[in-house]
Amino acid sequence: MLWPFSHFRKPRASSRGTIEAIYGMIVTQARQPWFYRDLGVPDTVNGRFDLLVLHLWMVLRRFQSADGAANLSQALFDHFCDDMDANLREMGVGDLTVPKRMQAFGEAFYGRAAAYDLALSSGQELFALALCKNILNGEGIDKARRLAIYAESAIASLTGLDEATLRGAAWRFPSPAETVAQP
Repeated sequence: MLWPFSHFRKPRASSRGTIEAIYGMIVTQARQPWFYRDLGVPDTVNGRFDLLVLHLWMVLRRFQSADGAANLSQALFDHFCDDMDANLREMGVGDLTVPKRMQAFGEAFYGRAAAYDLALSSGQELFALALCKNILNGEGIDKARRLAIYAESAIASLTGLDEATLRGAAWRFPSPAETVAQP
């Protein structure tokens, strides 16, 4: 279990660069224009957050099966929390409101992660429905199916990584445009 307030501990210097690199890949992938242009993901704070959560979930899911990756998982989640906190403050959210918003982010992450875990194990159509609900605001099931194909491809790619490559941040997400054929 990832604890949302254990991010007050400092990560080891050796893993800090790795975590920053992995989180940077997650953010970069979640900002790919293809998701917004071709799949209709809302190009809003919420839409970007939802794609960030999807990619973070995929990576954390892979870390679960890696030996001794619990510390990396926790450090990655902590980095996400730190980033969300910094973004709220940059957007001008007041100090008294930040903890409430952070709690909402945590609940959103855990809710989506649970929904994606359950849906993924239940088949592509249920996974697409979960993605449609959480990322596409319940609209565009055909686009959600394409997003599900991409996510399943990314999960397969992550699953195929050896642990040294995974831990060393020596990998990339698959290209969404190349992964999903146009309808």
